Amino acid sequence: MKQTIGVLSLQGAFEKHRTVLSRLKIASKDVRYPGDLDGCDGLIIPGGESITISDLIDYIGMRAPLLKFAEKKPVMGTCAGMILMARTVNDPRVQPLNLMNIEIARNAYGRQVDSFVSGLEVQINGKSVSLKGVFIRAPKIRSTGEEVEVLGVINGEPIFVRQNRHLATSFHPELSDTTAIHEYFLSLVREPTLVY
Repeated sequence: MKQTIGVLSLQGAFEKHRTVLSRLKIASKDVRYPGDLDGCDGLIIPGGESITISDLIDYIGMRAPLLKFAEKKPVMGTCAGMILMARTVNDPRVQPLNLMNIEIARNAYGRQVDSFVSGLEVQINGKSVSLKGVFIRAPKIRSTGEEVEVLGVINGEPIFVRQNRHLATSFHPELSDTTAIHEYFLSLVREPTLVY
């Protein structure tokens, strides 16, 4: 059955994710209003400015529809998207969605000038996968709950996590030369529907 992945397109690097999905021959659509979630089998929350995205989610009445969507369907957050998926964030200007039991520190890897690219080894379906992680004003995961599986680390700190069928990364997989993270997310989308 053909699937459609929504990409939250309020602000940030949403177009890059749609480009990756196009490379994988997966249908995608911009999600800018609550009704745009209809027909989506999964959702990507992209990198960008987490405070702005948080404000816009509430401004357009998207919070409740996003939470309802995430009860049954997978969500992947990258960089700012991971911040929004967290349980708690170290900045009261961000109202996270509490989709994953992680505690986040915004911009903890430094300012824009401190952006970097690093080789990473991550775990996908029990196998080690090498890729390049692009970190841009990246957040750090300060703590994870027991139900959160750490799939990748840098300097001993988690940068790629899974909880049930939700994924989150500190880095920007849409800027990598591999589609491995997106393919992994798509494999979770294809799993039978679960309520968790």
